[in-house]
Amino acid sequence: MADPDWTLPAAEVEAIVSGRHADPFAVLGLHQSGTEWVVRAFVPGAEELDVLDRDAKRLARLPLRHGAGFFEGPLPVSGRQALGYFARNAGGGWTVIDPYLLGPVLGPLDDYYIGEGNHLRLHDRLGAHPMRHEGHEGVHFAVWAPNASRVSVAGDFNRWDGRAHVMRKRRDTGVWEIFIPGAHEGQCYKYELLDPAGRLLPLKSDPFGFAAEMRPKTASRVARTDNFAWDDKSHLDRRRGVDQRRAPMSIYEVHLGSWRRRDDGGFLSYDELADTLIPYVAGMGYTHVELLPVSEHPFDASWGYQPTGLYAPTSRFGDPSGFARFVDRAHRLGLGVILDWVPAHFPTDEHGLARFDGTALYEHEDPRQGFHPDWNTAIYNFGRREVASFLLNNALFWLERYHIDGLRVDAVASMLYRDYSRREGQWIANEHGGRENLEAIAFLQRVNHEAYGQNPGIVTIAEESTAFPGVSKPTNAGGLGFGLKWNMGFMHDTLSYLGREPIHRRHHHNELTFGLLYAFSENFVLPLSHDEVVHGKGSLLSKMAGDAWQKFATLRAYYAFMWGYPGKKLLFMGQEFAPWGEWSEERSLDWGLLDHAPHKGVQSLVRDLNHVYRGTPALHARDCEAEGFEWLIADDRENSVFAWARHSGGGHPIAVVVSNFTPVPRTGYALPMPAAGRWRETINTDAQVYGGSGMGNMGAVTAEPRPLHGKPAQAMLTLPPLATLYFMQEG
Repeated sequence: MADPDWTLPAAEVEAIVSGRHADPFAVLGLHQSGTEWVVRAFVPGAEELDVLDRDAKRLARLPLRHGAGFFEGPLPVSGRQALGYFARNAGGGWTVIDPYLLGPVLGPLDDYYIGEGNHLRLHDRLGAHPMRHEGHEGVHFAVWAPNASRVSVAGDFNRWDGRAHVMRKRRDTGVWEIFIPGAHEGQCYKYELLDPAGRLLPLKSDPFGFAAEMRPKTASRVARTDNFAWDDKSHLDRRRGVDQRRAPMSIYEVHLGSWRRRDDGGFLSYDELADTLIPYVAGMGYTHVELLPVSEHPFDASWGYQPTGLYAPTSRFGDPSGFARFVDRAHRLGLGVILDWVPAHFPTDEHGLARFDGTALYEHEDPRQGFHPDWNTAIYNFGRREVASFLLNNALFWLERYHIDGLRVDAVASMLYRDYSRREGQWIANEHGGRENLEAIAFLQRVNHEAYGQNPGIVTIAEESTAFPGVSKPTNAGGLGFGLKWNMGFMHDTLSYLGREPIHRRHHHNELTFGLLYAFSENFVLPLSHDEVVHGKGSLLSKMAGDAWQKFATLRAYYAFMWGYPGKKLLFMGQEFAPWGEWSEERSLDWGLLDHAPHKGVQSLVRDLNHVYRGTPALHARDCEAEGFEWLIADDRENSVFAWARHSGGGHPIAVVVSNFTPVPRTGYALPMPAAGRWRETINTDAQVYGGSGMGNMGAVTAEPRPLHGKPAQAMLTLPPLATLYFMQEG
């Protein structure tokens, strides 16, 4: 007797049960064949299968065609209905809501914008999203893998059986999707892919995974990020009206895993950090906390700079809602939150993005473009619109979903140049024969354009160490569009100068004056970051020349010099209390040092510097404008003295900064002043409360209206040894 017309060929049945069918939605579920309706189902482990209607009443029992759990048979009713199954085996029975009976979640508009590269809500469409679909609670999964011959979801909901939930391919975009009824928040999953030749690839984490397992495990975890409870409206409203270039910005850079540890050496949770770190940073007077990358990463010693889960806050400290509470607490205490963001490259761990669908999908095929020799990582293909869109959406995701106030973009220099860290013959020129990475430049411009356009008041900051022009210039003027750029030259020159014995500094005076020749060519942040206190470089204190007293005095003078210098401020955690040893991600900061007066004194100084800086418009309002700076003493190399005035305009008082970088106290030092009158001494790094000798100017000086060096007045000062002084105009 011949098989009915609707009978699926044996080869297709075998493809279904082996998980190799390219389009199971075309055969599984309910299908019309002539005048009949046919149901096909693959339920691994089932020996009997009943078809149920929407009221869970039995409509028919399907014949078992394959022992692996493939059932097929006609349905003795007309018309398409919402159906399910009741499965049985020797161990009992269970209800099955078959994904192949349900329609797609994504639609034509998604296809259009994804294909165009202009979908700015990809985090709402791709990844794993708990939802109600066609009357059923479950999770919608979607992933981009255009060259895979088959993609399925394996996870806790199907005993990690990659045959059970093969996805539907949207052929116009290469996105695969499936809604799995009964899957729920908290379950772990990965994608199982076959490459173009049908070879099984290692299980892959979700590129849009919103949570992940604790390392060393690598699965993604179903998580919601659209239901956080926020209490930071006043912060966001205030932020919208701020021009960050003219606002005070003092940043405390933090590695969450080593700021503090529990007594047993374990990590603090996001909630514990919200209760300890946030009040500490706010109490120290900082305006922002900057976090080394919190995106999920497998290797602690990478500090997060080799992420495998760009959309997932690392599970080391808790879940996504915990991270949201951390940000919310910061905002309620008046702190902005900046994230280090890594769009330049990604690690080649087999569960990550590398050769995701069996091809060079996110990276370049040619290692001269797609491999980074410094870090043994893959470089994103910024010219591929889907890749650029993945990264752009990630930036927008953090800013919108987690209310992040800014992104510090890592390794920008490596993105801008095709020959970065490569010898001749190891790189490919651009279409014009040049070394610039035109696709990366366009990508960065797009990110900044969209980030600022959709999130008024945020800031983007470039870690960029070359002389590439216009990094912080607006995109409509041909720039990259960043709000600020790290001033690596300031860090290098000042540390070089202060590492020299004071007697030799007169011969290197230009190391502290040269920076003012370019200080206003970009909008700068002055960074004393984690990079300066690791890998044998020592702590900032250990870099200072001289004996212990001189080291502490020089570091205090340096901090005040920096806080009075044009540019926003960044200091890595722990350096505010001057540790002797360099930082390690493996242990907590040495908080016991604060039991010792010299360290406590430096901490007190940093706190006071932050408060004076924030409360003095002259010290921050024109950080990025040459009109806000005026040299008073630039050429006293014999005494290693530097002095300048800071102006804010608008009738605010002028501030004067004076530094003496020798251990020789100087009395009766004639200082040109920008105006006559009384000037209050607001900072003296040699004050006894900071650990200094206590020399100073009795709290104020008077500038007489006698011109000196082209200035209208002069004051006679006492300059303490290795110290910086601030004076504020009164009246």
